[in-house]
Amino acid sequence: MRQGLDLGMTHIDTAQMYGSAEEVVAEAIAGRRDQVFLVSKVLPGNASRRGTIIACEKSLARLHTDRLDSYLLHWRGQHPLEETIAAFEQLQHEGKILCWGVSNFDVPDLEAVQKIAGEGSLVCNQVLYHLRERAIEHAVIPWCEKHGVAVVAYSPFGHGDFPSSRTTAGRVLQEIAAAHNATPRQVALRFLVRHSSLFAIPKASNPEHAAENAGAGELNLTQTELDRIDAAFPTGSRPRVLPML
Repeated sequence: MRQGLDLGMTHIDTAQMYGSAEEVVAEAIAGRRDQVFLVSKVLPGNASRRGTIIACEKSLARLHTDRLDSYLLHWRGQHPLEETIAAFEQLQHEGKILCWGVSNFDVPDLEAVQKIAGEGSLVCNQVLYHLRERAIEHAVIPWCEKHGVAVVAYSPFGHGDFPSSRTTAGRVLQEIAAAHNATPRQVALRFLVRHSSLFAIPKASNPEHAAENAGAGELNLTQTELDRIDAAFPTGSRPRVLPML
């Protein structure tokens, strides 16, 4: 994480459900808090009004900070959205969070949030998005762009099934990467953030991975290259956003 910060990747995402991750993040950002855009999430089972506030305060304590830059509902659960949003608004009023968003929300869920909170309150929707899972391009991304909501892609390299260079689609990435003296993962990552409303939070398990991820920001893919990737990885037709459980 420190390597990532040194390379300019300042968005750090964590969550209540990620075990000891918040404590690890606290150690990584010690003395550098103002350089970081820090995000955590509340579990749906804790997302009542009181439960959300308690969960946030516990996250703040584990992260050794007085505020989160953004706080998300991890996915929609049994607690009414009205309660969760009321807690977010209270936390925001108290300065404990600077903004709030959601994760794993499809368009009907996003519309429910907007109806409760009003236009402009929701800042982001964090969703599964990678080359083999582009279903959010059908409705979720257009809705978010229309309403000024950022789309944050988690698992941008998939789940252990990144396209192999032995496949036709994988060879497309390899050829484009070679033309830029880059890696296929950098090409994939740059494709996923090709619009200004799209962000990605790739995992990095060592400093080398962090450096590789950062290198994607230096790529400038041509429209022809973007079109080749688009054709190699069809959007598909799956209608629902898949929850990260």
